[in-house]
Amino acid sequence: MQKIAVLAILLGLSAAAYADIVDDVRCREIAFSQSAERKNVESFRSFIDEDARFVGNTVARGPAEIIAAWQSFFADDGPAIKWRPRYVEVLQDGRLALTRGPYRLIARDPDGNPVEQWGTFNSIWRLASDGEWRVVFDAGNIASTAPDEETRASLDREDDC
Repeated sequence: MQKIAVLAILLGLSAAAYADIVDDVRCREIAFSQSAERKNVESFRSFIDEDARFVGNTVARGPAEIIAAWQSFFADDGPAIKWRPRYVEVLQDGRLALTRGPYRLIARDPDGNPVEQWGTFNSIWRLASDGEWRVVFDAGNIASTAPDEETRASLDREDDC
């Protein structure tokens, strides 16, 4: 009986630790988005692993190329982008994670009118030796249809990180 109680306690602790890691990654993803929302390139850089790959129409390798590819988002008159994770999955060893969710990009057309574009992002995070989660792979795709109300609302909710 005592062995069963010890096993139950260990499983409970393990589930709690996993939930904490998932929440850490979720909050890290939100903070990453907030760095772009605030147009803070130095903060944005701090989330990118030295060996990162961001895949779009081309592949940007490493922080310098990624920052160059994202430079328009940091310009005062550049497009605005915001994303939030809907899914967070962490491998059992607690060192690699996936985040996935909607993003919204707002740019201006030639007449200065706002144009909204929606899509889905996917980020792979690795726990670095300094204890920080950093993005190693990132990719996204443009949505083929307008987002539903739940998706729209997910980007307008108050963050709890």
